[in-house]
Amino acid sequence: MTAPLRPSIVHSRLIVGLEIHVELATRSKMFTRTPNVAHPDYFDAAPNTLVDPVVAALPGTLPVMNRRAIELSMMVGLALKCTIAARSKWDRKNYFYPDLPKGYQISQYDMPLCADGSFDLTLTDGSVKQIGIIRAHLEEDTGKLGHELPGGLSFDGSLIDLNRAGTPLLEIVTAPDFSTSEEVVLFAQELRTLCRFLGVTEGIMQKAHMRFEPNVNLALTLSDGREVRTPINEIKNLNSFRAVRGAIDYEVERQQAEWIESAREQGRGMKSTRGWDDVAMVTVLQREKEDAHDYRYFPDPDLVPVEVSAEWIARIAAEMAELPAVRRSRYVAAGIGEKDLRQLMDLPTLCTFFDAAVLAAGGAGASVAVAKIVLNAGSRHANERGVSVAALGITPAQIAEIVALREAGSISAQAADQLVGLACDSDESVQALAARGGLLVSTDQGQLEAWVDAAIAANGQAADDVRGGKMAAIGRIVGAVVKEASGSVDGKVAQAMIMKRLGKGA
Repeated sequence: MTAPLRPSIVHSRLIVGLEIHVELATRSKMFTRTPNVAHPDYFDAAPNTLVDPVVAALPGTLPVMNRRAIELSMMVGLALKCTIAARSKWDRKNYFYPDLPKGYQISQYDMPLCADGSFDLTLTDGSVKQIGIIRAHLEEDTGKLGHELPGGLSFDGSLIDLNRAGTPLLEIVTAPDFSTSEEVVLFAQELRTLCRFLGVTEGIMQKAHMRFEPNVNLALTLSDGREVRTPINEIKNLNSFRAVRGAIDYEVERQQAEWIESAREQGRGMKSTRGWDDVAMVTVLQREKEDAHDYRYFPDPDLVPVEVSAEWIARIAAEMAELPAVRRSRYVAAGIGEKDLRQLMDLPTLCTFFDAAVLAAGGAGASVAVAKIVLNAGSRHANERGVSVAALGITPAQIAEIVALREAGSISAQAADQLVGLACDSDESVQALAARGGLLVSTDQGQLEAWVDAAIAANGQAADDVRGGKMAAIGRIVGAVVKEASGSVDGKVAQAMIMKRLGKGA
């Protein structure tokens, strides 16, 4: 007697919830005043140098809460429309691992600091999808295991670096509201931008300041009309958007193939964790996932609960920076194009500098003109010097001066670029720098005609092409005029004069 055929898969629907770990950039760690490796001042600390008796879990040590870490967590909670709990508590999450000196992690279990929020995610087609935020709770990070000796030599054992142990860690847990890997990546990118603009983290992915853990399974519609769900697999510690997308897409194929082979369905004890191989582009089984009771949570006896007043929440709300969505809308309303918008929104410090320059130049009406200077000349000089635009040395007021001179036709586009470079190393007024450098546009009509005539004579073929209607050739003559004038003539003015001399203009 043959066994009945298993129903086939008619349709597969992806279900993803996301856990995000955000290392907060406080100066000290979560429960001790030892420096925090997630703060820029300590990025390059040698292994195991940011360790004290509390981090090392020596007998008799006691934790003391970092108030600023709580406040930064509240900021994120408010930005995600969460309710900030009037009272939350600390719990011990018990498990044994080499990078966890105490044998437990101080976390929050049943009374998190932030809960019941949402985030409006704008998809690529312009529609908006609401993503539920179940909770955002504060805890401490673990240490870091490595398998490489200094100099890149491999090591058979595990090397433990406790610099990261005790770092304030905000864990954000979403509802399983994502239905494509693209949605997950978009949300991850937007959340990183949000956290960076709030100033709660540097958000450097390579340093694992943000780590993403998708919980992935499939809802399978079968040929017999039933819907079954595959076991949930949590992909651990992804620190690139490429890895997030790749891991989810791989799991879709893997889980569907596994169900066809085993027919395993989601149920108690069926959840597992997997790692991501960024070279082979596959997920790898790590272990069966513990349920909450396996961690034997209980209230930490060494820490008092966190009590948050309405006044405290109001103070933190007033301290929050402008949210990225609001800032983005403001820039669009001011006429900033998509390309410039992406460049601006990629770096909070650039936005702050840009806004200061716009204010100095007279307000929102100057946004486009300021963007041309900051994002073109400013970015080029910043790249050459290996610093950010904000750290170049040029001030927002000097940017505003360059914009004013350019708008008045007093300097050329080339001179504007040169003045950015000069202003980086001087606190003089831009007017003085331009005058001293001979960069002010010449108003001598006779001199301009002489420069144009010389350029036309030196570029006879280009002149003939222009006379014949090949207008692209005029660029060569304009360049020659600007060079002859050492930048003290505007390209548009020179072009108009060339057209007139060649019989192509009024």
